[in-house]
Amino acid sequence: MARIRRALGHSLAGLRAAYGHEAAFRQEIWLALILIPVALLLPASAVERGLMVASVLLVLIVELLNSAVEATLDRISLTRHPLAGRAKDMGSAAVLIALLNVVVIWSLVLCG
Repeated sequence: MARIRRALGHSLAGLRAAYGHEAAFRQEIWLALILIPVALLLPASAVERGLMVASVLLVLIVELLNSAVEATLDRISLTRHPLAGRAKDMGSAAVLIALLNVVVIWSLVLCG
């Protein structure tokens, strides 16, 4: 039980750090706080609502991983390096694809 409490504490600290230091994560949290209730209130099937909520949560997950990669690279070195730039760009691309996933899923559900 103690290990679970410690793990939860680390997870909450990570969420606080992301919210406090990452503007994109803050924006996506606020978007999630709007979109998730809307998805749950829409006249859609349980599977459709689940897909809509999951697509929004996926954006948060990918943003957290992207922020972790960026923080790690910044910790290693603040000098520009092509591989660090490539890693950051790939993380950003992953967030973009997750956001496009939201648009596609929500469009399919809402437009039939």
